[in-house]
Amino acid sequence: MRKLTADLLFPITSPPIQNAVVITNDQGKILAIDQRENHDPASLEVYSGVIVPGLINAHCHLELSHMKGVAPTGTGLLPFLKTVVNHRNVPQEQIDAAIEQADRDMWEAGIQAVGDICNKADTAATKRRSPIRYYSFVEMFDFLNDGRAQQVFDGYYEVFAQQSDENGDRKSCVPHAPYTVSKTLFKLINATNRPPSAVRRPPSTVSIHNQETVHEDQFFQNKTGDFNEFYRSFGIPLDGFEPTGRPSIYYALENMDTQHRTLFVHNTETLPEEIQAAKAWASQSVIRNPQSAIFWCSCPNANLYIENRLPNYRYFIENEAVVCLGTDSLTSNWQLSILEEMKTIARYQSYVPFERLLRWATLNGAMALGFEEDLGSIEVGKRPGLLLLDLDERLQLGFSTKVERLV
Repeated sequence: MRKLTADLLFPITSPPIQNAVVITNDQGKILAIDQRENHDPASLEVYSGVIVPGLINAHCHLELSHMKGVAPTGTGLLPFLKTVVNHRNVPQEQIDAAIEQADRDMWEAGIQAVGDICNKADTAATKRRSPIRYYSFVEMFDFLNDGRAQQVFDGYYEVFAQQSDENGDRKSCVPHAPYTVSKTLFKLINATNRPPSAVRRPPSTVSIHNQETVHEDQFFQNKTGDFNEFYRSFGIPLDGFEPTGRPSIYYALENMDTQHRTLFVHNTETLPEEIQAAKAWASQSVIRNPQSAIFWCSCPNANLYIENRLPNYRYFIENEAVVCLGTDSLTSNWQLSILEEMKTIARYQSYVPFERLLRWATLNGAMALGFEEDLGSIEVGKRPGLLLLDLDERLQLGFSTKVERLV
């Protein structure tokens, strides 16, 4: 048994508590939350700072960890994607070593769970050994070619079969983005994620990259913008694609399944009316609570790395959207640290207070991945991990704020 205490405890589901004691067993399960005066001082582990639950990285590409520093910054999404496609194949031992190192670094950075995008099975072995809990999103794309959808699906399903859903890990088949997934492939993905009626299991989470660049909406609205050249550069015809006259998210909503948690990722160009449209769509879900049906994952450092832009977080706050945080990959980021993502938002859009950022980084991410029964908040019965942060005198994130893993 351990008794941990610091200047302030942030349970997430209730207001901060001064001089609280968190009592855990040797496996990190929280047995009680109490006050210091009720305990012998000699029995306490006393820390200076604030105790928070383990952080949740709701969007990562662990398998791209070997590409750190390969892509230049500030090029825009489409040149970045070309770099990823053209440079991701290196010797397998180099890929494996980078994956192992990135997993260790995330654990040391206080990350308790990860929503991880997979195109290959390279990360499966590391995930089975890791103390981090993973939700593997096996990502599929056929470049809007309905005729290739079944072949593409079958190939990616082999990757899906190799990803673990044991020891608390989970997995789903997911679409890459509106601009790369045909209606036929959407149907195949939906059918796979929805279990037979006789099988009872928690709703899956389905992730999709959304409105990361202005060119995405231009492509769907009137087939203009740089996606035309992007497809031409890879010899992919667009003869069968007809613009919808609306932003790309509407194509996603028309083709995704409301019976799951839905995680929209990046959302750099997303406007209030599109947030409301998605919420109206999610109201058809079997998940009746709108706070548990649709999530908006922001990866601010990746957005700055690729396009020198950030979402307008005020849109999401004012529309009561449930926001969580991700890191994207080491191809598009300087590190895989949710604390650094929080610092970036605090630096550039400082109207977002620390307590809101902390909820985005913990419980909201746990809910998005379906891990909220165990992770995301400091409550009796959970095993959320416990971290120590050294905030400044105003209880705000500073440039030098660090994280230390306690449990």
